[in-house]
Amino acid sequence: MGANKLKVLVGSKNPTKIKAVGGAFKRVFKKNNVVVSGVSVPSGVSDQPMSCNETKTGAKNRLKNLKVDRADFYVGIEGGCGYINKNLYAFAWVAAENKEGKQGQGKTSMFQLPKKIKDLVEGGVELGVADDIVFNRKNSKKKDGAIGILTGGLIDRTKYYEEAVVLSLIPFLNKNLFS
Repeated sequence: MGANKLKVLVGSKNPTKIKAVGGAFKRVFKKNNVVVSGVSVPSGVSDQPMSCNETKTGAKNRLKNLKVDRADFYVGIEGGCGYINKNLYAFAWVAAENKEGKQGQGKTSMFQLPKKIKDLVEGGVELGVADDIVFNRKNSKKKDGAIGILTGGLIDRTKYYEEAVVLSLIPFLNKNLFS
């Protein structure tokens, strides 16, 4: 007997995010044939969210705006920045929901942004564009992003998001604890 097909929609066309969701779902739902598609949907927040709450709201809004199409799971991922003691940090929130309406959320680890990038972001430049300017690159946010650039490739951006997606699926891994 073949594996059950699991249709997952991601609220982004960003290949890194789509790949991260696919990797996480394949790890969590090993017995299923996971099919992931990206859909461009609005986040309903700033292009560069500047707080933990705004970033989390963006992930939830992406998830909500996906639900016009039918799927087994919906996933919203939103990258953002936030301050701790005048330092600017980057992170992302993940919101996942199944077709029955059960939800889970997860968050990536945080990392401090250097002053040059912080200054650009504070001036209204989106983090991915700031990365491109500071490191003289093109379209970083669809590749290794700030996390990959700043760690010299030690942390892979896809794996960075993938971990947070797995965290958002904890309620589905532990159904008896999250009823």
